[in-house]
Amino acid sequence: MQRLKRYLRRGLFGRRGARGAAFATLRLRLLMFFAIFGPGFITANVDNDPGGILTYSQAGAKFGYALLWTLIPTTIALMVIQEMAARMGAVTGKGLADLIREEFGFRATFFTMVVLGAADFANIVAEFAGLASGMAIFGVTKYLVVPLGAALVWGVVVRGTYRPVERILIIFSMIYLAYPISAFLGKPDWLLALHDTVIPTFSSNSEYLIMIVGLIGTTITPWMQFYLQASIVEKGIGKKEYPLSRWDVIIGCIITDVVAFFIVVACAATLHNSGQHEITGAAQAAVALRPLAGKYASLLFAIGLINASLLSAAILPLATAFNICEGLGFESGVNRRFSEAPAFYWLYSALIAAGAGCVLIPRLPLIKVILFSQVANGVLLPFVLVFMLLLVNRKEVMGEYRNSRTANVIAWGTVGVIIALTAAMIVASLKPGGISL
Repeated sequence: MQRLKRYLRRGLFGRRGARGAAFATLRLRLLMFFAIFGPGFITANVDNDPGGILTYSQAGAKFGYALLWTLIPTTIALMVIQEMAARMGAVTGKGLADLIREEFGFRATFFTMVVLGAADFANIVAEFAGLASGMAIFGVTKYLVVPLGAALVWGVVVRGTYRPVERILIIFSMIYLAYPISAFLGKPDWLLALHDTVIPTFSSNSEYLIMIVGLIGTTITPWMQFYLQASIVEKGIGKKEYPLSRWDVIIGCIITDVVAFFIVVACAATLHNSGQHEITGAAQAAVALRPLAGKYASLLFAIGLINASLLSAAILPLATAFNICEGLGFESGVNRRFSEAPAFYWLYSALIAAGAGCVLIPRLPLIKVILFSQVANGVLLPFVLVFMLLLVNRKEVMGEYRNSRTANVIAWGTVGVIIALTAAMIVASLKPGGISL
């Protein structure tokens, strides 16, 4: 970025005069934005992992367009929460687990590592389960594709450095465009979809409440905050670059929930309308789309699932490794060599090997693992948000970059809503006729 500024001073943009200066300034800002672009965009897109795709697909198949309204408040909450994580990373130069350990002590950090580590591992298993399911559509056995997928993501991250790894992940994130195309091929009722997006529908039904908690849990996940803040620090984004980094976060949050919108619409327009209200996997949704929306819609849905699985299988173990190594004070980061951060890389390798290995266990109830991981995210999220809100409002930590009143209202409101929904879900599940995972 310093090189770009020197170019501007030297007039190397090929324009002169006021108009040329304005063009040069605009071009400089665009170049600077793309220089910091990545952490927010990647983190938000990985949020649409196989567990998320399954949850969105189930929401569309079971309830049609009725749950689309949840995407608006969750998008706003996601932007506020992700922006806080990015801001803390840029201002302090430290990861979230680092700050929790320094400000709240090892006990709080250990609790965070254990509880979130368990939920993260369930998510990692879900990523490889999604890869196996997606490739099964094309007749490829999981005993071949899962080990190859694990080796691929391990090699890309362990053998690379941050910049090239980030570029690869950005390219993978672009493939999510398959879902909007798949939704259009399903020929949905757009007026009804838009109506249900802006007009909320409420129900005390336990399945409805569980689905809302699952949607929140898959949209705003605990691991995202640790990975985003760590990647902001590793990329070297500081206070000066933070305003542009905020746009990276906002754009990523909007795009990820737009993709979620189209996944729900695709399944509502096809599966729900045809009476197929129960699905047990994202791959099943892709197969079911074929006779209803055409083979191309089904193919695009399956490609999106495979892409999401590989992308998430690379990022989720990274987020967990960052969380644990920062909490314990070990060296961490993709820019470091294996010899410089052995605990980080061994933990990353072990998570990939164990996650992939679990998927290869015969008759493992993968659907229950995936659903557990999504609901667990929603239940555990308040713990992470409380730590974040206490940190981001500490003057000695953030100085003038503390939260605004509006951000605090939205963030604390999100914590309250998740706690209330979780309590309502548990109560509804205990009633006669209620359900539970």
